[in-house]
Amino acid sequence: MSGLLELLLAPLAYSFMQRSLLACLIVGVICSVMGCYVVLRGMAFMGDALAHAILPGVAIAYVLKGDMLVGALGAAIIAALVIGAFSRHGQVKEDTAIGIVFAAALALGIALMSTIKNYSIDLTHVLFGNVLGVSENDLILTGGLAAFVLLVVVLLYKEFLVVSFDPVLAATLRLPITHLRNLMLVLLALTVVVSLQTVGVGLVAAMLVTPAATASLLTKRLPSMMVVAAVIGAVSSLTGLYLSYYVNVASGAAVVLVCTLCFVLAYLLAPGRGLLWGSIRGLRTTRAGAGETHP
Repeated sequence: MSGLLELLLAPLAYSFMQRSLLACLIVGVICSVMGCYVVLRGMAFMGDALAHAILPGVAIAYVLKGDMLVGALGAAIIAALVIGAFSRHGQVKEDTAIGIVFAAALALGIALMSTIKNYSIDLTHVLFGNVLGVSENDLILTGGLAAFVLLVVVLLYKEFLVVSFDPVLAATLRLPITHLRNLMLVLLALTVVVSLQTVGVGLVAAMLVTPAATASLLTKRLPSMMVVAAVIGAVSSLTGLYLSYYVNVASGAAVVLVCTLCFVLAYLLAPGRGLLWGSIRGLRTTRAGAGETHP
């Protein structure tokens, strides 16, 4: 027992690990909560698109020697609003608008990054995350954005629920559907930016989708799904960071792999819904049918 406690406390002797653990906890919770909307609305591609849409903002901030998180935030919000504008009147489907903005932002980001001579070294952490390099200012910005997102989700929970799953009722209630959808896209953009340093552009979509998908196998109602997803995301993030510390692997990849393991376990073992339970029910049905046929 003392050995396990020592393993848990040893990394906390370093201030950078303390900041990293807190950042992982924040990202695990906020991605999982917003990921529930992403999964239930079939918007997994949106998370990936916004993750790549931040590249132009990061590149511009780097060239201007500004804060790359602020550049990423601006680019993500602009991309989210442009997607909302393209798909607002129904002339262009949302997935088509996402594909157009995704491709354009990615191309612009690559074009800008190619003008930076040493971009492959200095911007690598944008692609793969660098949670061990989180500074106090980064942590404050990350925590502030995450708190804002969670506050808005709590305050507008009923409105988001109606707009997401019953647009006809939303129109009947005269809810500002366009504004609420755009606000949800902005919150998703903020979530992507919050996750930037922890898992990077390449893996942020996994953090949005995997914990929420796991929770969807374990629960049936959205509030409980959000809570379970947040717990899974937080535990997976902390576990992944400890693995990266002791096994010496990339922290973002370790976090996502732990999340994926949780999903596989839920897919197989979820009570009443897992693959194993389905196999057991099928076997019992087969045996019962055989018993009736051959008394």
